[in-house]
Amino acid sequence: MAHDVVTFGEAMLRFVPQNDLRTEQAQAFNITVGGGELNVAVCCSRLGFSSAWVSRLPDNPLGRLLVGKAREQGVDDQYVAMTKEGRCGLYFLEQGASPRAAAVLYDRAGSAISMIKPGDVNWKEVFAGVKRFHISGITPALSASAAETTLEALKAAKTAGVEVSYDLNYRSKLWSPAEARAIQEPFMQYVDLLITTEEDTKVVFGIEGHTAGDDKFENVEADSYRDVSKQLVEKFGFKSVAITLRQNKSVWFNDWWGLYYDAATKRFFEAPKYQLEIVDRVGGGDSFAGGLLSALLIKPGDYDHAIRFAVAASALKHSLAGDFAIITRGEVETLMKGGGLRIVR
Repeated sequence: MAHDVVTFGEAMLRFVPQNDLRTEQAQAFNITVGGGELNVAVCCSRLGFSSAWVSRLPDNPLGRLLVGKAREQGVDDQYVAMTKEGRCGLYFLEQGASPRAAAVLYDRAGSAISMIKPGDVNWKEVFAGVKRFHISGITPALSASAAETTLEALKAAKTAGVEVSYDLNYRSKLWSPAEARAIQEPFMQYVDLLITTEEDTKVVFGIEGHTAGDDKFENVEADSYRDVSKQLVEKFGFKSVAITLRQNKSVWFNDWWGLYYDAATKRFFEAPKYQLEIVDRVGGGDSFAGGLLSALLIKPGDYDHAIRFAVAASALKHSLAGDFAIITRGEVETLMKGGGLRIVR
């Protein structure tokens, strides 16, 4: 079966202390599943598109739990290798409250997917008839062999004529800016659509706008990121760049919107700004990516619709606990039309 979207990356078990305690205080955790590329596949599936996820998991109850959650959301797991080698990655999320930011503790060293190597995946089979391939900067950060496999996947996708989207998704707890730049810059020649944030381009590529705002992102100017988009296209030759913009008023109240730059026409498209009352921001960027890929499948070439749809999908995700965007296309379209906050009866 040919899929609309294929993603490649790690998923983990997520532990959140109950009752807003810190991890070291916790006696009980809420346990869910999450990981950037799986989150994108789930979002696309929820929005009505066929998605598959390429990964590697331990053949034990934890690995089966993870793959079962993907299946529950309609994601095809036929390319998930269950192996006796490696373990299941974990992460612990402490929810913050102003002035204390939320914090993540990773326990993922030696995970099954970190041991993946070139030749393990039949990419020709994976990409047969596929429309879009999505990956992020998290996967190559896991190990040298994962980085090599990422490059193999990107090359195979381009050979197969698949549109490639890449979320820069920098994680300081996985590698340094210098490492991230050295490994990822060669990847960019295979990328059609770069998805990034107001800070990751500065950290990884040293590219920033003329008025990039303050380091706390309490004041964010969209014009600065128009400049960033142009610089990215000039340097790497992307067909398009999508940038999410987050203005941090507090831990739980943010402004959220986005920009899309089409290199062919040199036109910018900006989504309306949403004022978020956040339940859980983890996975917010992934739902933006999933919403964007879905919108580009719904109305190919309509970039104004695409960025508005992506930001609305992500705004809805921020209102939900867990990594997954448990949303519908109808809900996104209602929000885009200005849906209110009265109870839906």
